[in-house]
Amino acid sequence: MPPGQRRDSLREEIVEAWLPMADRLAGRFRSRGESYEDLRQVAALGLVKAVDRYDPERGNAFESYAVPTVTGEIKRHFRDHMWTLHVPRRVQDLRNRVRAACQELSRSVSDSRPGVSEIAAQADLSEEEVRIGLEALESFSTLSLDAELPGSEDGYSLGDALGSPDPALDTVVDREAVKPRLEALPERERAILYMRFFKDMTQSSIAEQLGISQMHVSRLISRCCHQLRDEVLKDSRAA
Repeated sequence: MPPGQRRDSLREEIVEAWLPMADRLAGRFRSRGESYEDLRQVAALGLVKAVDRYDPERGNAFESYAVPTVTGEIKRHFRDHMWTLHVPRRVQDLRNRVRAACQELSRSVSDSRPGVSEIAAQADLSEEEVRIGLEALESFSTLSLDAELPGSEDGYSLGDALGSPDPALDTVVDREAVKPRLEALPERERAILYMRFFKDMTQSSIAEQLGISQMHVSRLISRCCHQLRDEVLKDSRAA
């Protein structure tokens, strides 16, 4: 059908008719670390792509094309946005106290990295708590594809959500490569990434707290993740 008002109207009707299917697919991922409302939006976007790209002349039923397209869109969303697993509040606190102690000690101890016992004394923590905090610091941007996603009751990991392996992903999540790029982001963007991936806040909650639209938050998250990805990949190629 040639472009025009009739085609646009038919497109909207098809999308509306198949939205329940997209919602059901989003529901399969609802307990795996992302809000259901955000997943519904992603699934709806995948449905629109399926409608636009579907070619009936190939002989396949629309559903057989739409289901993998919508599911693939959801998997890409996890790949692009789930940079870190949820960090428990206690671990966040230990990480912050260890970081502050390390910064304080580095001002007076310039010849070597402070040891666990020194950090423990400075932060008034046990050595075991210091080790937990150090591990959290080192893992700030590290993503274990085998780790179970928060809220998952069936052992579902992010690796399951990603589908086929992406060789570039290992480079993107390398903590040493990403860390300076994160620090270079504007304060608001860093705050948004922290609220989204460390405090597990929904995009709507972040938008309300910052006084901006949910769509703006979504665009900022997407832009930051892609920017970090592109910069790290560029660095890796230049190395």
